[in-house]
Amino acid sequence: MTRKNFRDLLILACVLIVNSLISGLVSGQMVSRQGPAVPANFCIHPVEMDLYHMINEYRKQQGLAPIPLSKSLSRVAALHAKDLFLNHPDQGACNFHSWSGKGSWTPFCYPKDETKKSSVWDKPRELTRYPSKAYEIVYWENNPLIRDTIIMVWKTEAYFNNFLLNTGKWAGKTWNALGIAVYENYACAWFGEVPDPEGETYVCGSPPVKQVNDTVKPAIKPVIPPPLKPKKPKPGKAILLKGDSLAKKAPDTLTAKFADSVPERKVTPALPKDSATATYFIIVKTNLSREAADKLVGVLRLGEYPGAMVQEKDGKLRVSVFESPDKTLVMTKLKEVKKTYRDAWLLKR
Repeated sequence: MTRKNFRDLLILACVLIVNSLISGLVSGQMVSRQGPAVPANFCIHPVEMDLYHMINEYRKQQGLAPIPLSKSLSRVAALHAKDLFLNHPDQGACNFHSWSGKGSWTPFCYPKDETKKSSVWDKPRELTRYPSKAYEIVYWENNPLIRDTIIMVWKTEAYFNNFLLNTGKWAGKTWNALGIAVYENYACAWFGEVPDPEGETYVCGSPPVKQVNDTVKPAIKPVIPPPLKPKKPKPGKAILLKGDSLAKKAPDTLTAKFADSVPERKVTPALPKDSATATYFIIVKTNLSREAADKLVGVLRLGEYPGAMVQEKDGKLRVSVFESPDKTLVMTKLKEVKKTYRDAWLLKR
């Protein structure tokens, strides 16, 4: 091979490489290495799903479209919330958006490490197959989190509210993916403009139901028995339903019974006024300031706990959502409340 031929081949190879790089940049595939797929068994907690719905309900009230739930961004949010709680990368010059060096990711101190070529907002592309940047908000407090408190703070603080409603810095943007995670004292939400190729995730314990092919018809056609003709009652006698133990009465004095047609009402028997009976309160939040307690009660009353109140004892403020002298009733209600507020407890007075 002559020197001229070698030079021509070298030039051709360079042209092909440059064209390949340009093509990759245009398609977005060379911006960063594609991350791993989200594990098939990944799911989110019911509280996280509730928080997701609360964000979209808030957007709906403002005339905005809902944001699709993102499996990839929820995975990133879950990893980050757990990293924040266990490893505390938010130290010194590093804030809540930082990542520690104790995981399968590149450590990042934000905003110290932020440059034109290195961004913490590239974590979704590093950790999942999400093809673009995404942006995060974080909430923390020195107590186990309550769903209603998280959304209340995100709605009242302008920085967070701009994310939720696409205002301020994010005006004109369209969120097409939202990831949510809550872990101990931290809550993370990631917002992306690009739809998630992984689609939506599901609530833990409720895997998606496989769709049945409607075109497949059953081999055997079910046989439907003909309707029974009702017997005519004899004059002057009442009709007794099957299993009814009522004695036969005249038609004008009989009260009909309709099984399952009217829900049973549970009535707590009235107690004598002089009865020295304790009252039990279900507490969901403790050690709040007066302002924070009043705000939380306002949020709870607008939701599913219209009986929420501030309880003050020994100089401490607590928020209750239910009260009754009937301990059995309160214990039953506590199990229901704990589905949302895992650390709810009883206060006896």
